[in-house]
Amino acid sequence: MVWSGRQTGIFNDWPSCEAQVKGFQRPQYKSFTSLKEAQRAFQAGAPADYYRPKSVFASALPALDIANPPDYRHDTVLQLPPEVEARAWAVDAACSGNPGMMEYRCVDLSTGAVLFQFGPIFGTNNIGEFLAIVHALALQEKQHTAFTIYSDSRNALLWVNNGKCKTRLALTPRTKQVWDLVDRAEKWLQTHSWSVRLLKWDTKHWGEIPADFGRK
Repeated sequence: MVWSGRQTGIFNDWPSCEAQVKGFQRPQYKSFTSLKEAQRAFQAGAPADYYRPKSVFASALPALDIANPPDYRHDTVLQLPPEVEARAWAVDAACSGNPGMMEYRCVDLSTGAVLFQFGPIFGTNNIGEFLAIVHALALQEKQHTAFTIYSDSRNALLWVNNGKCKTRLALTPRTKQVWDLVDRAEKWLQTHSWSVRLLKWDTKHWGEIPADFGRK
């Protein structure tokens, strides 16, 4: 059964399951002895102790290599510092050039699962960081959850709190797509309220944020 892979769902044999998870970023999968058990597990979602890929899979995941947590942590599969909440999400963006082709994603810090990933489209890194936070807030509202959100971008956190993306990127035919997303994100911030804590990821002391694309 596959929680996170190219396709998700219940598969009747290992080759079918392997095709969904081998080489996939942060696959989540597990075998069960009965169909009913697999169905219940799939509906419940991946637990914190979900099956962890072995090195043959982890080697294909340079940005999200699985690292077992310290012995004192039982709330995550990641090697998080003790002061970092595991019941939280982390977002990050990457941009090839600035401006350039930009993408962003969000990772669940308790399971290591990539919750969403968007792009690439033409934009800037700061815009990607801004959109990632708003995307996470909107998804949490839809799911009726309130997990802390970590971002390593001070600018993006400030922009979200102020409800305005203060980018200097000019509006051109090439940037229209990302500007449409910025406008939509700003409208969402203006029409919604949230109680989610938005925290700055301390890269200096904690290392790269778990949602990092690993392209530095």
